[in-house]
Amino acid sequence: MQETLEQAIHTHYTMLLKLAYTYVKNREMAQDIVQDVCEKAVEKEESFRAEASYKTYLIRMTINRSYDYLRSWKYKQHVLMQSFHLDTPEQRALKRDTETQLGLAILKLKPIYREIIVLYYYEDFSIPEISAILTIPEGTVKTRLKRAREQLKKKLGGLIFDA
Repeated sequence: MQETLEQAIHTHYTMLLKLAYTYVKNREMAQDIVQDVCEKAVEKEESFRAEASYKTYLIRMTINRSYDYLRSWKYKQHVLMQSFHLDTPEQRALKRDTETQLGLAILKLKPIYREIIVLYYYEDFSIPEISAILTIPEGTVKTRLKRAREQLKKKLGGLIFDA
């Protein structure tokens, strides 16, 4: 039985939110991006060529839309405004509770390394699957994965990798 687009959206919505968040680092914007991706996917369903699964299609659209946002003036304004707002004690406590050292280190990686780590470790995609999703050679996926691990090890001082 082949999955419909609506089923794929329902099944993978949370994963798409996490993926968008790894790029934009803002929950509300990640939700907006995924909502936009879902709407556009439904609008353009007739043009879907079925060369890949709906899941892969939605992931690629989410990554592209996240990059579009990061290049936008709206993002630059948001970053500027955030630099003027101090966190409340409640916000600081919430951040400490919800973000681990590893999560923070991953978010500090460049997007090309962050996306590989998220897809490989958090979404359990294989190297060939990541290669297909990102439309890059498998060798490039392996190289980026290795470099991302090295950067994480350096940032965390071996905390995670020494175990």
